[in-house]
Amino acid sequence: MIRLLASVRDCDEALAAAAAGADFIDLKEPRDGALGGLAIAQIREIVALLRDRYPLLPISATIGDHAADALAEIDAAVAAVAACEVDYVKVGIAGGGGQAQRTLLVRLAESPCPVVPVFIADHGLDFGVVDVACRLPFPAVMADTEDKRAGSLFDCVTGAELARFVGCVRGAGKLVGLSGALRAQHLSWLVALGPDFAGFRGALCDGARTSVLDPHKLRSLRGALYEATCAPAVELCAG
Repeated sequence: MIRLLASVRDCDEALAAAAAGADFIDLKEPRDGALGGLAIAQIREIVALLRDRYPLLPISATIGDHAADALAEIDAAVAAVAACEVDYVKVGIAGGGGQAQRTLLVRLAESPCPVVPVFIADHGLDFGVVDVACRLPFPAVMADTEDKRAGSLFDCVTGAELARFVGCVRGAGKLVGLSGALRAQHLSWLVALGPDFAGFRGALCDGARTSVLDPHKLRSLRGALYEATCAPAVELCAG
């Protein structure tokens, strides 16, 4: 069963998502982009609330958007978010493949915090950089998109490339996650790829992804994901 990661922005959404059956709670501010970060005080408040009521539920949080070469800035943001006692700190790996991305990955791998690199795949995936991440001691690696208005992850990356990404990360013994404007119509493709978890925000809201999370939509999507998992296998679209 692919686990469902729900992105939330405040305490009310976090509790609603947890009660509706989310397998992971991800803390972010959707009005500030794909990996918009919440204020540290707000992260701390949400984590304390979830730990009290759902102590076993894994929690991740983003650090916000940063240029790949802003190493000191990223170090400080990772440390600040990790100090809120989240299980995972998500850091975007943006831009084309290059030395800046490789240097950032090595720097993140040296952190005492459980960092999850998130490859921003609007213009595809650079497997030279993905391979670097797979060789480093990260607990998980994700692919996501930045411009949610441009379509889903499946509009940006071919099925064959996503299958290669999932295989590379899983072959390295890490959890692999996919996100990026995913909707119910993508569930059969997700099942064909078989990531460990899939991230959702817009599909869980009553309106745009910046609107309020609807727990009824989360329950419905979780049920649909279960049904898709139990259905006969479909051929993954290669394009």
